[in-house]
Amino acid sequence: MHSITSLGVVGCGLMGSGIAEVATRSGLDVLVVEADRNAAEAGRRRITASLDRGVRRGKLSEEQRDHALDRLTFTHDLGDLADREFVIEAVAENRDLKVDVIRFLDKIVEDPAAILATNTSAIPIVDLAAVTDRPEQVIGMHFFNPVQVQQLIELVPALTTSRETTERARHLTGQLGKRAIQAPDRSGFVVNALLIPYLLGAVRMVESGGALPDDVDRGMELGCAHPMGPLRLLDLIGLDTAQAAAESMYEEFKEPLYAPPALLRRMVAAGHLGRKSGRGFYHYAA
Repeated sequence: MHSITSLGVVGCGLMGSGIAEVATRSGLDVLVVEADRNAAEAGRRRITASLDRGVRRGKLSEEQRDHALDRLTFTHDLGDLADREFVIEAVAENRDLKVDVIRFLDKIVEDPAAILATNTSAIPIVDLAAVTDRPEQVIGMHFFNPVQVQQLIELVPALTTSRETTERARHLTGQLGKRAIQAPDRSGFVVNALLIPYLLGAVRMVESGGALPDDVDRGMELGCAHPMGPLRLLDLIGLDTAQAAAESMYEEFKEPLYAPPALLRRMVAAGHLGRKSGRGFYHYAA
């Protein structure tokens, strides 16, 4: 199967920067789009800093870092993605925003065979495919944070996604050095459908006064051999991202276990989003 050589990434936050870094390290020509010039420069600094850490830790050579940076271009104009073979959107987990991005990409990406992928963690893929004129070429590719470390990508074909699109996305997964599972196009897919109720349960335990955050986390780390407890994991994921995923699943299934607890909503409203804001269930140095 033809390998992808030119990749577009929309958004350069934690997920978008990780996707772009993994792609450029894998030899792809990567164009990253951010909202404006300042955001694009911030994205460049984020990826450069991550590559520099890789050099310091012996994960890649200075030459490999330099070649990766040479293959990486930044812009604040979505129209610059017109020549891409494959575009992955990694904007905030907001249905309306993702719909707008996918709709615009459908209009400006010139290659009629180009694939439009979404990194949504919970939004049904068919909702995004339906706003395009190429629904058979829209697919979910759910990466996990940190992208540079986590090996899994959930491939989520919609009812409209062609088999060829799924296989090309699976081939790209291999190019990136990742492993794929195929997930159903239902809110939460496989991993979050299992993970989110577990995380929300930990929040409810703290909310009710049943246990302190550190005791909940140490219990799961030491008692169940989890590498990270549920509340530290929530801080890593981002409380706002987890809330958005929970709300999407609750909207689809109306099951109480998916409903975001009041404590989670209050923390998000207060801006206590976890590591990225410096405070969540724990405090983090700047």
